[in-house]
Amino acid sequence: MPFELPRLPYRYDALEPYIDAATMELHYTKHHQTYVNKLNEAVAKHPELAAKSVEELLKDLEAVPADIRVAVRNHGGGHFNHSLFWKVMAPLSGGGGGGPKTLVSRAIAKSFGDFKKFQDEFSKAAAGVFGSGWVWLAVDENKNLQIVSTPNQDSPISQGLEPILGLDVWEHAYYLLYQNRRPDYIVAWWSIVNWDEVGKNYEAVTE
Repeated sequence: MPFELPRLPYRYDALEPYIDAATMELHYTKHHQTYVNKLNEAVAKHPELAAKSVEELLKDLEAVPADIRVAVRNHGGGHFNHSLFWKVMAPLSGGGGGGPKTLVSRAIAKSFGDFKKFQDEFSKAAAGVFGSGWVWLAVDENKNLQIVSTPNQDSPISQGLEPILGLDVWEHAYYLLYQNRRPDYIVAWWSIVNWDEVGKNYEAVTE
């Protein structure tokens, strides 16, 4: 079954003033849709892959046929990364902002000392990504939290990690509103993080 663009869980303007409607619409309907289309084009060359999820493909890239491996890495990664990204954000009226809760809050405190230290470290990593890429909060095989950066559309699941929160720092994610001011975009983004969803992600990979 072909991969599909997931439903956006809010309107294009729902995250304003932190992320503008024009950026959301372009990012979702053009960039993410292109990753889905290109992933489907690649996988169609190998019908034996039709039953695999994007997670299965990305977790074992060496098993992906060599002629489409780069396409799956790039476009499969783009599809997976954005599918997580949309869900870990929410409008203020829908639970966005604040701070982590329950289990993930304790895990953050254990790994980073406290939420402010985690936030500062995550923001520094996001500001420091050279060129295009992502910064993630991910769970390792020992169920510890790590902040990791990946270039382009690479995904932590290809490194044996389980991402529970991710921030897209490609210029197309923020340039219409923030131009070259990536640090301003990062500061604003914290106001719309969906900590309920992050908590669900954490529980799903640690239970």
